[in-house]
Amino acid sequence: MVDPLPYGSWPSPVPAEMLVTGASLPTDVLADGGVTWWSESRPGEGGREQLVRRDPDGTCHDLLPDGWSVRTRVHEYGGGAWWVDRGTVFLSSWSDQRLYRLDPGAAAPVPLSPPPPSAHAWRFADHRTTPDGAFVVTVRESHAGDEARNEVVALPAVPPGPDGVPADAVTVLATGPDFVAAPRVSPDGRRLAWLSWDHPDLPWDATVLWVADLAPDGDGGLAATGATVWAGGPGESLVQPEWAPDGTLFVGSDRTGWWNVYRVPAPGELVPVCPVEAEVGGPAWRFGQSRYVVGADGTVRFTVALDGAAHLVEVPAAGGGPVDRVLDALDVRVLRADGDRLVAIAVQVTREPEIVELAGPEVRVLRAPRDLGLDVAVISRGRRVDFPSAGGRTAHAWFYPPAGDGVTGPPGELPPLIVKVHGGPTGAADPQFDLATQFWTTRGFAVVDVDYGGSTGYGRPYRQLLNGAWGVVDVEDVCAAARWLAAEGLVDGGRLAIRGSSAGGFTTLSALATTDVFAAGASLYGVADLASLARDTHKFESRYLDRLVGPWPEAEALYAERSPISHLDGLTVPLIVLQGLQDEVVPPAQAELIVTGLRERGVPCAYLTFADEQHGFRIAANIVRATSAELAFYGRVFGFTPAGPVEPVEVENAAALG
Repeated sequence: MVDPLPYGSWPSPVPAEMLVTGASLPTDVLADGGVTWWSESRPGEGGREQLVRRDPDGTCHDLLPDGWSVRTRVHEYGGGAWWVDRGTVFLSSWSDQRLYRLDPGAAAPVPLSPPPPSAHAWRFADHRTTPDGAFVVTVRESHAGDEARNEVVALPAVPPGPDGVPADAVTVLATGPDFVAAPRVSPDGRRLAWLSWDHPDLPWDATVLWVADLAPDGDGGLAATGATVWAGGPGESLVQPEWAPDGTLFVGSDRTGWWNVYRVPAPGELVPVCPVEAEVGGPAWRFGQSRYVVGADGTVRFTVALDGAAHLVEVPAAGGGPVDRVLDALDVRVLRADGDRLVAIAVQVTREPEIVELAGPEVRVLRAPRDLGLDVAVISRGRRVDFPSAGGRTAHAWFYPPAGDGVTGPPGELPPLIVKVHGGPTGAADPQFDLATQFWTTRGFAVVDVDYGGSTGYGRPYRQLLNGAWGVVDVEDVCAAARWLAAEGLVDGGRLAIRGSSAGGFTTLSALATTDVFAAGASLYGVADLASLARDTHKFESRYLDRLVGPWPEAEALYAERSPISHLDGLTVPLIVLQGLQDEVVPPAQAELIVTGLRERGVPCAYLTFADEQHGFRIAANIVRATSAELAFYGRVFGFTPAGPVEPVEVENAAALG
């Protein structure tokens, strides 16, 4: 035991460089022919996503040459950027957004989709192949006109030459709705299922499941005819349609308030597979989610997180009741099948995510997380807390106390608190091991990750608490979390900080501008002006605020009232703002409005921009700099000196700190 040290100044085994050095978190996984494939993000390689193949003998191979990244810009959030069929990979390339084919043993992918009319004009996501391997069916987002157009298209799976297939070989299978997703071809190749939704809804509000006949069009392509609505509509969100090997259609629906799995034997008929009060699915910010699979014999297997553990539930087609198996994991984020072999991304409490195989009662690790060399004693484990908030409602959060390596704070001193506000805002606090959280807790900070009203994971009614109330309910709940922890004697009520990115940045700025709860804040590419967001953001979210705030422009006055930029006089505590200059979701102008207001009013502030970042920081050097700057900023505000070499940050109006 060492002498007590001020909170925030503890020597930490988690330097900022550890967040990125050797980091490679898995983002998706597939199983095909006894081989396991996954994608992983690599901040140390410019933030690119690499594809990895693991052979049955355990040998792993990086598949993409230097300079390649498998990532799509569809909906700006991407997902579903690659698929494997009989050893051949179909992938979206980040550099030009074209669809490529990578054959076994090939040195590099070859173009499959035609050259676009302009850079990034045609983008592809959620690829699947027809059973005969002749065609790729995928979502295409076209930016060739005034507004992005989203369609399901088919194109030959084998390019005739080095420039990909000709433009007239791409056939449109589904068009008309504002958005389409999850095209799935039946095992016999004769039917196509997909999801759609229209403004102002988002996919977690109301979606429709379509089924059409699929057949050759007579010109060498495919045609979808007789499209019929099979499920969905107002007030029902559908996710992950899947065909069973026998041709039965399944889908996830939240019609009971929870996303559960249903069999869809005919239009309008949804038969629950195994009702549970838990989410078998989530909001479709990204393509390609997979929380259930259907086996060759019709057995349905799905995963849910309950009581701090992942459960694999097996529902035999022959009956006999479900079998619930508790896994050695906190949650399973992606579940895929290769026959009866299951592979998944499993997340844990004390280590980073890993690729596992679920064979019988065993969980076999196929891709282990990196060895961080951390003693489990210094890992702060999240504790679920439920606390009272405004209007008599109960809100939820995960609380992480400080956990130092044999060090404690001074007698009678309580730790400063960082209130973490997740994005979305239809997101969720995540109790999995997060090295970024441990960066703070090992230094003597407490962290609380708040599931404010509107968050996912507590059923549809809780998710809808934010409808018409963004900037109200979320602010009430993050403030209530901070006050409750201070009242419980767990944190220092005079040293409360709040941080958030994107939508979480909006809540952060709103809480700072309209309450006196917090002593400091950090906004990472946060929303400052709701009207600007409604006018300028990308298609996917362009009507999101209709539901969260009110219809635009009819509710323009309410947009102004809720915007932090309208309450600059209330921004009186120190704030650090971090912004990517290529951000198209929340453009840099949003950050600059806030920073200009702080400068003019003499409020201490720091402003760091990153020329090569978009919405979210992916490049190693930028992540390190942003994290170190935030730590240095809190040190200036709360009066402690961080341990170790920490690059300082320039604080404007620093004289006001005293």
